[in-house]
Amino acid sequence: MWEKLKYQLTLHLIIFIWGFTAILGKWIDADAFVLVWFRVIIAFFSLLVFLIILRRNLIIQSCSNAWKTLGVGVLVALHWLTFYISIKESTASLAIICLATTTIHVSWLEPLVMKRKFLWSELVLGVLIIGGILVITGNTGEQNMIGIAFGLLSAILAASFSVFNAHLIQDVTASKITLYEMFSASIVMSLFLIFNPSFTLNNLLISSNDFYLLLFLGIICTSIAFLITVEITKFLGAFTVTLSINMEPIYTLGLAAWFLGEHQDLSIWFYVGASIIVGAVFGNAILKYQQRKRLKKAST
Repeated sequence: MWEKLKYQLTLHLIIFIWGFTAILGKWIDADAFVLVWFRVIIAFFSLLVFLIILRRNLIIQSCSNAWKTLGVGVLVALHWLTFYISIKESTASLAIICLATTTIHVSWLEPLVMKRKFLWSELVLGVLIIGGILVITGNTGEQNMIGIAFGLLSAILAASFSVFNAHLIQDVTASKITLYEMFSASIVMSLFLIFNPSFTLNNLLISSNDFYLLLFLGIICTSIAFLITVEITKFLGAFTVTLSINMEPIYTLGLAAWFLGEHQDLSIWFYVGASIIVGAVFGNAILKYQQRKRLKKAST
């Protein structure tokens, strides 16, 4: 019992740390492109060092799976880029609520990629989430609309790489998937910067404050958090971990209110819409739990 409680507390500490990723987007002065470039570079090299120290095998044997994993890394880079553009253009609270729609996007992408049956209950939850988004966007200033658009695009990209990773994890270990994806994400972000006509090396000159925050983002929030989560999943199971991760938007909203004072800029309609979206996300998780119980009972 105490062993399980220890892993639960550790998992929620990790999710709480993930809640800081949106806050860091506001604290770091570098623009979204430079921010994401530093994040993926730091994450790749720190993860590579950790895996070498742990003596993990780094090679994906199947050439086909290696290229697929590198391709998914492109989606990861685009997801983080659009997520941080969303934060820069609006607020951390709006960006994380948009990102909370990822679960519902998975519901229509999974049947296409994993060849599973479409569930009408997921469509209903999707409609609820769209309603929540309409409540928020219908009562927010025009200055936030660009941020909301990028936030919703970020959620679609997050759902895409999540579904493809679920397919890849059947043949490739999670550590290899993440390492390869951070590598290709680093290449993509480097190309973005190189072919940006307004980019110069001076753009990479960041303040010492940004440097330390980026180290925290790349090492603590990405590499170490990932490795610990993989280990915890072995003991608690994938469903428990996935259900717990749904708490991230709630943690982020609390952190944004505390550290950024964003609650002063948000109307009551934001909280109404946010409650609908978060409720639908948790409802989706509960439905998945009930479905698993029925399938398990039917197979025995």
